[in-house]
Amino acid sequence: MSTSKAVLNKLDNTDFHIINLLVNRGDLTYKVIAEEIYLTPAAVHARVRKLEELGIIRGHYLHIDYRMLGYGIVAFLGIFLADGVEHKEVVSHLEDIPEVVEVHYTTGNYGLFIKIICKDTLDLYSLLHDKIQKIKGIQRTETLISLQENIVRPFKPNYAPV
Repeated sequence: MSTSKAVLNKLDNTDFHIINLLVNRGDLTYKVIAEEIYLTPAAVHARVRKLEELGIIRGHYLHIDYRMLGYGIVAFLGIFLADGVEHKEVVSHLEDIPEVVEVHYTTGNYGLFIKIICKDTLDLYSLLHDKIQKIKGIQRTETLISLQENIVRPFKPNYAPV
């Protein structure tokens, strides 16, 4: 049995209901969720903890408009790796750079595709030149600057109990 199938077998309709509520409004309290699904807040807390332990819920995030905080550049970097087997080592170095907010190991031309946030073009230059392009295993990078963020939303699949 695959790992995802084994995890799905541990969920029931109530778990899926909680997931749907949290995907739509991640700031809901256990009390509000409990009222919606007719459980106690303690029972909701236990179920959310189970979803975290199973790896289904991996964090709770805020969507921040970084431009409002003085970070005017959101960019995506395609990273060409010198050798694909080095991707884990490159990722471990990228984890140490706070401006790197997402890293994806990909198919296609790029070995890695990352999202970065910077204050301005000088900050972007410094990040690329002084930090990212000096990482052993990175052959070269290709930068795409985001001009406008149009859609940001959680993925809402048609959750169905097993």
